[in-house]
Amino acid sequence: MKIAITGKGGVGKTTFAATLARMYADEGRSVLAADADPDANLGLALGFSEEELDEIIPISKMRKLVEERTGADEFNKIFRMNPKVDDIPDKYAKVCHGVKLLVLGTVETGGSGCVCPEHVMLKRIISHLMLRSNDVVVLDMEAGLEHLGRGTTSGMDEFVVVIEPGARSVQTYKNVKRLANDLGVKQVRVVANKVRSEDDEAYIRSKIPAEDLLGFIHYNSEVIDADRQGQSPYDFSQKLIEEIRSIKEKIDQSNN
Repeated sequence: MKIAITGKGGVGKTTFAATLARMYADEGRSVLAADADPDANLGLALGFSEEELDEIIPISKMRKLVEERTGADEFNKIFRMNPKVDDIPDKYAKVCHGVKLLVLGTVETGGSGCVCPEHVMLKRIISHLMLRSNDVVVLDMEAGLEHLGRGTTSGMDEFVVVIEPGARSVQTYKNVKRLANDLGVKQVRVVANKVRSEDDEAYIRSKIPAEDLLGFIHYNSEVIDADRQGQSPYDFSQKLIEEIRSIKEKIDQSNN
């Protein structure tokens, strides 16, 4: 199963992505969690220590690797569009609680249309991850979908947008659904996080089509406590696990 999770910063998508990955790993599945968010926090949410994460260099920042695989350097501006990447997940992923973490990073560019060796590498890696038939792949992404292209999304089973009960967050869902549709992804669904009341639930239901709504994750101080202590929320909150498990069951049912 291949699941891409997106949403604006601060909505809780990384908490959701990490908890989902830990659940699949606890089932004995082979799980690869890829962090493609510029504010890379997936490792902490999975349970890595800050010291362990300090030793991980995002693929996009591995200049020598990018040059080696694409043939591009400061003197050669022509580069390969199909660099070899099939060995990268197993070579550079780090394991925690049964989940393999691959930190992809992002590319700072002036526009989404920019094509550079780093972009080519990231897109090729993501495309390769979609082909890893024996893995559950959980992709933690930024909201803009800059890493994606038609070839990248061809193997994706589920696009999940994590939102909060607010107009700006709902607009993010609409934008992602439009962009995903342009890429040929038909199934884009929503998880509503930080829900505080029945009014919040009613607001979400009024804005999100029922067939797109996977479920609710309610405001949870235990998640905040886990973050303050640099721990995985999966190890702190049974309530969080129960709510995400019900969401996971819907994902599993639709992809079986």
